[in-house]
Amino acid sequence: MSETGAIDTQPATSSARGAAVAFIFVTILLDMLALGLIMPILPKLVESFVDNDTARAARIFGLFGTAWALMQFFFSPFLGGLSDRFGRRPVVLLSNFGLALDYVLMAMAPSLIWLFVGRVISGITSASVSTAFAYIADITPVERRAAVFGKVGAAFGAGFIIGPAIGGLLGDADPRLPFWVAAGLSFANTMYGLLILPESLPSDRRSPFRWKSANPLGALRLLRSDRTLAGLSVVTFFTQLAHAVLPSTFVLYATYRYGWDSKTVGLTLAMVGLCAMLVQGAGIGPIIRLFGERRALLLGLVCGATAFLIFAVAPTGPLSWLGIPVMSLWGVSGAAIQSFMTKQVAPDQQGQLQGANASVQSISQLLGPSVFTLTFAYFIGAEAPLHLPGAPFFLASVLVLTALGVAVRTLSAGRRMGDG
Repeated sequence: MSETGAIDTQPATSSARGAAVAFIFVTILLDMLALGLIMPILPKLVESFVDNDTARAARIFGLFGTAWALMQFFFSPFLGGLSDRFGRRPVVLLSNFGLALDYVLMAMAPSLIWLFVGRVISGITSASVSTAFAYIADITPVERRAAVFGKVGAAFGAGFIIGPAIGGLLGDADPRLPFWVAAGLSFANTMYGLLILPESLPSDRRSPFRWKSANPLGALRLLRSDRTLAGLSVVTFFTQLAHAVLPSTFVLYATYRYGWDSKTVGLTLAMVGLCAMLVQGAGIGPIIRLFGERRALLLGLVCGATAFLIFAVAPTGPLSWLGIPVMSLWGVSGAAIQSFMTKQVAPDQQGQLQGANASVQSISQLLGPSVFTLTFAYFIGAEAPLHLPGAPFFLASVLVLTALGVAVRTLSAGRRMGDG
């Protein structure tokens, strides 16, 4: 019982913690499954509204991604602060319900304007992933966080195995059908959390809601308060900026360069998800035990840069698939970064930390879609000095290499200061 007489449902025992991790895994799995369903279809739906003009569709799709990220930038710290004050569970439920409404709106959208409104709503409410990571930090000992973050991250891969494959098949029948199915899954996720998901943050570990830390600039002050946090936030920025090339450009790129249909795109994304799930679910723990968190982080970044280079130069679709298993090892760095950063803050700041991280990611997502779609549109256009469809992936590789340089410097300084 809490001091107010309310029952605290946070996991306390090891078995309860394991069950709670399973709940979060399913929550993220259903979110990613819904997202994966629409991934092969949304760019093509945008393209259908502009008379199948690929270059124009790329520019508009980039604007959609920018609007989504802008909402994330403003609202993620706010929701992170709310989760520190009222608990993780209500924020997760709000996010899932908002996603369900978003998919319904997009399923019914008669124009690009309505699709745009749907992405704005999604950007405001899509906080379940960052809050889920705060949830894991609440219930997991510091020495096990990287491995548990990796296992929870396997839900991303599992969702992308099933989602894009089904979405591609459904999209061939009706381009609106994947949105209806995604809406149903998000609503089911909301009900699942409402009935089953326990709270992870005890009442005595909650902090007051403060407007000065619940806005983007206030949240970023937390990251500047520690040298390791500051350096790793820069690494996060560059890696997330590079990652934006995949959702913003990959479908258009594969369709343009390799002539893939929705089914092939969906199955390829499913292959990406399978490899990611294997690494996240079964590989991160052994890799970190073998190399340590620092070396595992750097190894992941090297693999990410290499994979983007393969995607950029592959002349055929089957050759581009060689980059997929290499790309999956990039996920090791994300789990290691999360583990390092959660060790630098107090228990009642985990939500604020994840909100600040989400703000950093949203800045990169704010820039990324436009950067990569405009790069793609330019290098396939008549005015380009060189016809280079793979230009966005060359740029992504350079960005990950930049993150690698910052990580080396940050972790070297942290070792001298005794961090981590």
